[in-house]
Amino acid sequence: MRPREISPDNMVFLVMSFEGPDQYSKAGGLGVRVAELAEALAERGFETHVIFVGDPQLPAEERRQEGRLVLHRWCQWVSKYYPNGVYQGEDEKLYDFNESTPWFVMDHIVRPAAEKGKVVALLSEEWHTAEAVARISDLLYYNGLRDRVIQFWNANNTMSFHRINWARLTFTNTITTVSRYMKHIMWGVGTNPLVIPNGIPRRALEPVEEEVVARVKGILGGAPLLFKIGRFDPDKRWNMAVEAVARLKGLGMQPVLAMRGGIESHGTEVLGNACSLGLQVKEVRGQGRTVEDCLRALESTGPSDVLDLRFFLPDEFVRIMYRAADAVLANSGHEPFGLVGLEVMGAGGIAFTGSTGEDYAIPFENAMVLDTADPGEIVGYIANLQHHPEYKDVIRNGARHAAATFVWDRVLDNLISKLEYIARNQGVLAAAEQVC
Repeated sequence: MRPREISPDNMVFLVMSFEGPDQYSKAGGLGVRVAELAEALAERGFETHVIFVGDPQLPAEERRQEGRLVLHRWCQWVSKYYPNGVYQGEDEKLYDFNESTPWFVMDHIVRPAAEKGKVVALLSEEWHTAEAVARISDLLYYNGLRDRVIQFWNANNTMSFHRINWARLTFTNTITTVSRYMKHIMWGVGTNPLVIPNGIPRRALEPVEEEVVARVKGILGGAPLLFKIGRFDPDKRWNMAVEAVARLKGLGMQPVLAMRGGIESHGTEVLGNACSLGLQVKEVRGQGRTVEDCLRALESTGPSDVLDLRFFLPDEFVRIMYRAADAVLANSGHEPFGLVGLEVMGAGGIAFTGSTGEDYAIPFENAMVLDTADPGEIVGYIANLQHHPEYKDVIRNGARHAAATFVWDRVLDNLISKLEYIARNQGVLAAAEQVC
C-alpha cells in the first residue's frame, strides 16, 4: 500500500446524516451505511464524529472505540415528542438540524481540529443535510476556517432531489454518489459527482453454517427455493417475482418463494396478485429473535407456494436464507447501489439483481443480472441453473470473491484517495501544515 497524504495524524472525520446508529434512527440502508462507515473510520484510527437524529432516551453524546468514535445525538428535544422513529416530525427536526448544527460544527469540531494542525473531512448524506452543510461552508468561510475543511456531500438515492439548491450545494461541497448509474442520473441536475461505492462489513463474508442451511432446505423444500426481502415498493418488482413463481409452477416445477416485506400498502396488492395467479399463500408468524425461533416458525407452518414471513428476521438468519435459496430476488428496477445483492454474494448466495446501480454484478460469473421487467427472464435463468447445476458453484464462488472487494476497508481506500485528490486541489493539507 502506498504512503498516504491523509492519516489519523492530520485528519478528523465528521459524518452528518438524519439516520444513524441508533435503532430509533434507522429507517433503511442509510442508517446502516452511516454506522458502519463511522465504525470503519474509527477502527482505522481516525477521530470520527457522527451528528444524527438520535434516540431521545440515550445520552446526547456517547464515545466508543476508546474515544475515537463520538456520537452526537441531535434534535433530541424535538424527538421526545415523536417516539416513532427518525422521520416522524421530519420538518420540525430538519429546521432544528439546519439552525443548530453549523455553529456546533465550527466551534466544537473544526476549530479544535485546526488548533491541533488537523483538517476535517465533513461527509454528509442525502437531501436532509444539504442546507446545513451549505451553511457550514459559509460560516467557516466568514470565520477564516474554510481552508481547514473538505466537504463531501453524498447521494445514495434520488429522493427529494427537487428540494435541493444544486447551484449552492455544488459551489460549497464536492458531490459524491454510490454508483455509475447514480452518476449518470445526476448529470441531469447539473453535477458530475465522484463515485465512491457503498461497503459491507467484513463479517458479511463469514461462512454460513451449512448444517442450518440444509435444515432450512429440508423444511421449505422448493425446487427451486426462492427468497426475497425488502420494502413493499413497486420499484422492488415484487409482482415480477410472484409472477415468475407462477410461471415456474406452470412448467411443472415445485417453486417455493419465502418473502419478507415491510408494512407498506403495496404488500396487499402483491399478495392479492399471488392468489389471483393460483398460488397458495401462507402467512408465517413467529416469536423470539433467534435463528432457532425462525426455524420453529417455518416448521410449524407447512408447505406453500408463497410463505409470507411476518416475524423478525435476525441478520444471521437472513444470511442463512441467502445461502439456502437457489435464487435471491434482488430484482429492483431502480437500485442506486444494490446493497442487498452484495450482501447475498458475501453469504455465497446467488443474487438475481437488476441492472441499474449494481456495478459489482457480472452475469453468470458472480450473479444473475436481469435487464428487463419480464418475469420470463427470471424463469429462463432459473431453468438454466436447474438444468446446469455446475454453474451454481461457479457463481457462488465468484460472488464471495466479488463481495470481498467491497468490504469497508477497501471502500475507505477509495474514499481517502478521493479526499486526497480534492485536498490537493484545495491546498487544504498544505494549509493545515502551516498551522503546525
